[in-house]
Amino acid sequence: MTASVNADAVNAGADIDRERAAVLDAAARAREAAVDLAGRSRADKDAALAAMGAALRAQAASIVTANAADVERARAAGTPDAIIDRLRLDEGRIAAMADGLAEVAALTDPVGEVVRGFTLPNGLELRQVRVPFGVVGIIYEARPNVTADAAGLCLKSGNAALLRGSSSARESNAAIVDVLRKALVDAGLPADAVQLVPGDSRESVGHLMRARGLVDVLIPRGGASLIRSVVEGSTVPVIETGVGNCHVYVDADADLDMAVSILLNAKTQRPSVCNAAESLLVHADAAEAFLPRALAALRDAGVTVHGDARVAAYDENVVPATDADWDAEYLSLDLAAAVVDSLEDACRHIRRHGSGHTDAIVTRSQPAARRFVQAVDSAAVVVNASTRFTDGGEFGFGAEIGISTQKLHARGPMGLPELTSTKYVVVGEGQIRG
Repeated sequence: MTASVNADAVNAGADIDRERAAVLDAAARAREAAVDLAGRSRADKDAALAAMGAALRAQAASIVTANAADVERARAAGTPDAIIDRLRLDEGRIAAMADGLAEVAALTDPVGEVVRGFTLPNGLELRQVRVPFGVVGIIYEARPNVTADAAGLCLKSGNAALLRGSSSARESNAAIVDVLRKALVDAGLPADAVQLVPGDSRESVGHLMRARGLVDVLIPRGGASLIRSVVEGSTVPVIETGVGNCHVYVDADADLDMAVSILLNAKTQRPSVCNAAESLLVHADAAEAFLPRALAALRDAGVTVHGDARVAAYDENVVPATDADWDAEYLSLDLAAAVVDSLEDACRHIRRHGSGHTDAIVTRSQPAARRFVQAVDSAAVVVNASTRFTDGGEFGFGAEIGISTQKLHARGPMGLPELTSTKYVVVGEGQIRG
């Protein structure tokens, strides 16, 4: 028995070593590809993006077939419908992925942009210019459309992409990456500019997280546990994306028709995404007029409201809220709701329970709007509009790489400029420092 256990341990160790070598080899090849990409013109990159989009459309049927295997496996495993919705692809969603690549191609290339420039008193010419990161690793869950989005944004910004999707989408991601790599070669760019990280195990993610020197930055996209594990376990620098406990606050001076419309859109238009509303706060002075209408509309839309006692007083179908509900990112047709006595109470609730993603106020009062914008410290603060607009495409950035809730380097939807760093170019005529 002991010999057998020891042999299993040796074999497991050998598997880990092989997987580590494969991940590091992929990262090294990505680094070589990144050197090539850094010198490419906008025309080269845009032609490759067009080829990638055309290839996705041409191979849509094969991608859908691969995706169907992932969806069937997810259903058999009892995966929640909200996650399956994120996983599912059809020809319409694949066409949207291709459209996203075309939109990225149409955007201004950030590489080489002069952020600032001036001549110093000693005659030195100083310019701060945008440059690619180099190799960008993206770790994400159950959303194969991210594969194309991330590849396109990385390519346009001159970066090689190392993609690690969840095992639940492995067939879909493999099919998409195969299509994209062939399109890159046809366009004269290195196939290794887009790669899947080898391996399905947790250890392969760990190898990527520790590939400092080969990978320049990691971007996690997914649930709180994924993001936390990457932030806490990585030796590679991380741009932290965040979960979306997004709030809609209905002020005392709100247009109630507008408030109902915004709330329904924010909660039900697509509940499985991070910019969907998860919490409703209603000023006490608006509660009597607003809550009966809002709760009926939410009930008709299939939403389960988890409310405090003041909300529950208006509808017997309200489920009593627990402490966990105020912090929840449901990603489903569930909504936490509370009545607050003031705008300041609403802001305090958001500061305590919010995730720093997107929070909205509905009000006709300009002073209230200004105070909310000042007091709520989130990546996006919205006045009289749905939280669903916090999105790279809606902001005009093209397909986004993620929504950052941190405060260093990038915050909010991350488009092309957020996928670059800068360097200083200093030009002189023989100056030396005294």
